[in-house]
Amino acid sequence: MKQNLLLKNSQEIKKILLACQQGDQDAFYELFLVYKDRIYSLALHFSNNEGIVADITQTIFLKLFVKIKDFRFDSDFNTWLYRIVLNECIEIQRKEKRFLPFILDKMSKLISKDSHETKLIRKQAINEVQLVISTLDIKLRIPVILKYVEGLSYDEIAEIVGCSHGTIASRLNRAHKILARKLAHLETVLEELQ
Repeated sequence: MKQNLLLKNSQEIKKILLACQQGDQDAFYELFLVYKDRIYSLALHFSNNEGIVADITQTIFLKLFVKIKDFRFDSDFNTWLYRIVLNECIEIQRKEKRFLPFILDKMSKLISKDSHETKLIRKQAINEVQLVISTLDIKLRIPVILKYVEGLSYDEIAEIVGCSHGTIASRLNRAHKILARKLAHLETVLEELQ
């Protein structure tokens, strides 16, 4: 995991977690402060509706409050928490029978201080990438989100998803091929803009 994403080091987090497991509400509030933006950000990739994202974030912290005593420190807390977030997002998706699009971080960086026409073309390209990614099977979509948005390693993704490193590599490979085939026409357009 990227330690620089967290305001606290692993020993401080462990102390906070132990205090949470003892029912310390101040410690839970501190845990909330450390992880609220991360959880919100991850949920935002599953829905562009801020109301739904806020509900997911709130639900995650309610579940975390109840399940914190179950955390045994034999796995990384971040991995454990990501799994809870992903399970909740998948459950929301099942309930709504749809997956709202998300923006890959690298694509959003394409919007810069260019002409109005260039910005419009790039925005259309980003929207098309969103659409194509939203059509990926959930088993391919989740590794794409965790790899390219969250910056996780194959091993971290495998642990979160509950499968092998090789399975993650295979799913990402399949996703890359699908994305490359469906988005090949954008390569020329984006090259002309740079």
